[in-house]
Amino acid sequence: MRNEAMDAFVERVSENTDIVRIVQSYVPLKRRGNRYWGCCPFHHEKTASFSVVPDKGFFYCFGCHAGGNAFKFISLIENISYFDAIKLQAEKLGIPLPERKRSPQEIAREREIQDLRKVNELARDFFHNCLTMTRMGERGKAYFAGRSIRQETIEEFQLGYAPPAWDKLSTAFLKRGIKQEFLLASGLSAERKQGSGLYDRFRGRVIIPIADERGRVVGFGGRVLDDSTPKYLNTPETVLFNKRKLLFGLDRSHRAIQQEGRAIVVEGYMDAISVFDAGVHNVVASLGTSFTPEHAKKLLHYAPEICFCYDSDEAGQKATIRALTIVRDTGARVRVIVVPDGKDPDEFIRKHGADAFQELVRQALPLVEYRLRYVLSHTNYDTLDGKVKALHEMMPVLAGIHESAVRSEYERKLAQALMLDEGIVREELRHYRPEAEEAPARQPIRQAIAKPDTALRKAGRLVIRMAWQDAAIIAHLETIVPLAGIRDPVQREILTFLKESAEEGRPVDDMSAASLSDEAAAELSRSLVEDLGGRDETGAYDDSLRVLRKAYLNALYTEHSRKANEYAQNGQHEACLQELNEVNKIKHEMDEW
Repeated sequence: MRNEAMDAFVERVSENTDIVRIVQSYVPLKRRGNRYWGCCPFHHEKTASFSVVPDKGFFYCFGCHAGGNAFKFISLIENISYFDAIKLQAEKLGIPLPERKRSPQEIAREREIQDLRKVNELARDFFHNCLTMTRMGERGKAYFAGRSIRQETIEEFQLGYAPPAWDKLSTAFLKRGIKQEFLLASGLSAERKQGSGLYDRFRGRVIIPIADERGRVVGFGGRVLDDSTPKYLNTPETVLFNKRKLLFGLDRSHRAIQQEGRAIVVEGYMDAISVFDAGVHNVVASLGTSFTPEHAKKLLHYAPEICFCYDSDEAGQKATIRALTIVRDTGARVRVIVVPDGKDPDEFIRKHGADAFQELVRQALPLVEYRLRYVLSHTNYDTLDGKVKALHEMMPVLAGIHESAVRSEYERKLAQALMLDEGIVREELRHYRPEAEEAPARQPIRQAIAKPDTALRKAGRLVIRMAWQDAAIIAHLETIVPLAGIRDPVQREILTFLKESAEEGRPVDDMSAASLSDEAAAELSRSLVEDLGGRDETGAYDDSLRVLRKAYLNALYTEHSRKANEYAQNGQHEACLQELNEVNKIKHEMDEW
């Protein structure tokens, strides 16, 4: 059942949406004629193959074949659903979402979430002002200066300072009318164990606001300025704050991750801030917990490669191995950035500079290479037991290599390092593989795809382009080729949609086309965006009809020839003659076309 209020809301958002303005907020575009071009934000490229045609309301990338309208673009680049993209655009335009009837429980929960977000925003401003506008923030400023964090980065991340007093924030917020229950639910305050009242969870620490992917503050991290413990303190689990799903910095880094084609994962938020400050913006950090499958899945929405850059001490190496075990079966390309001298990324950058760190990124080791070095450096393989142990520890990684040439090369390397016959390594791997094959399927990642194009597909797109502009084209097309005779199923879906829209009197625009499958939406976008190469539309249309008609006749010729042969073999001579007559008619028409 259609919701008229929701339909009106979507139509209003669509009418006020400018696809060029939206795309240009993410991608630099240059105008050429009636369209705009830029480098695709969905895959890594150096030559612009991404096009926007504003009068049609569509975009298309000729490299990775992403296409659709403005909301499809938002949904892809922000990694949200299509309807969430509409709602996000509505928020930016100040268009309210139609109210629906909600249960008292839903209303209460939504109000709680909104109130907690507001309290977190106020707390972020409180901590930031304490750092930048008060004398007590001098200790925090000195700490950040000692770590070479620039003032611009302090503002970028809205870094702050929590005063050393027991209840500075709690008292200030209660006086402003913020309820005690919100201070407790947000994790900013805790109840005193003796007596009544609250005390601040964060005291005498520099404060790092932690945001979700949309940039909304969900919690905080605090670091001590002396040797007290715990060194780092995070907001406890709340309605908004779940460490297993959150990655610090993803709200700022996801576009850079898409553009670079890789995410760099560091251990802590201070490392992430230092790396970001050094000019490497595709960086995130886990929050005091191991890297999780949820983290991997989140990053793989943005890029196919994950680079780990944990501390180079023993604890950091073990954390790296744990993370690699989690990511190994996701289908991601995995590399490891090795920081020398037993340092973490932050220390390395402060000692050697940003350029040196970027060189480490360029020299990142493939997963197998890193694992091989780690195993060999942590195993006494002079003994038989050591060789067996090293061999077994390498099996999961070798089994995860899908390219036979690469796997063979590492089999050789491992055999050589352990002074074993290559046949032993292969035999061990052969026994291990059945277990490895039970791993989850590789997740698809958007990347440049070399799609073979044919004259038939080009002809179909030209007809779609003309039919989009004039619904009467479909009726004319069907006198030449019935829609069922359109060989390409995606193009057939589009033409059927255009025919049904015309028959039902529905308008055809970028919003109505949202009902198409992703493949059809992208093909429609390409049809409307594609340049005709200087050809006249009418002439190009006539040429395209000839191509489609010949393909249709050729398919009929093949089918009737097959039936004639079948009837001949079965002794059905009359049926065979009928089919041969059809074959001759079709052959004659093919010659005329």
